[in-house]
Amino acid sequence: MENLDELREAFAMMPDWMDRYAIIIDLGKALPPAPAGLREDFYKVTGCMSQVWVRSSRVNGLMVYEGDSDAAIVRGLIAVLFLALVGKTPAEVVDYDLEAAFAQLGLAANLSPNRRNGFYSMIGVMKRAALD
Repeated sequence: MENLDELREAFAMMPDWMDRYAIIIDLGKALPPAPAGLREDFYKVTGCMSQVWVRSSRVNGLMVYEGDSDAAIVRGLIAVLFLALVGKTPAEVVDYDLEAAFAQLGLAANLSPNRRNGFYSMIGVMKRAALD
């Protein structure tokens, strides 16, 4: 998948949330393996029940993120965030209404409160990186 619109279309064909979770997990499996040095405390996202690491950089003025988690569903949520944010300018990342986008996907209503809190922690890390 290239963007959230494609994910939204895939979700529309799968009304059952177990099938949608499977799509999210598959997105996580498709992420590249964690690059060297990513699983360091400096990149660890606080507020997540699972172990989560996110690192950001800019290439030609566009945001690039790398991420990993020890939980399959969270790794998939990282991939969903990447669909939304990778390749955007820092200003576009900061202005992007992720909460609305994820509400449209149904993620906000279908994640456990702990997963949802962790998800929003990842969003915060990625947006703060764009501000730096």
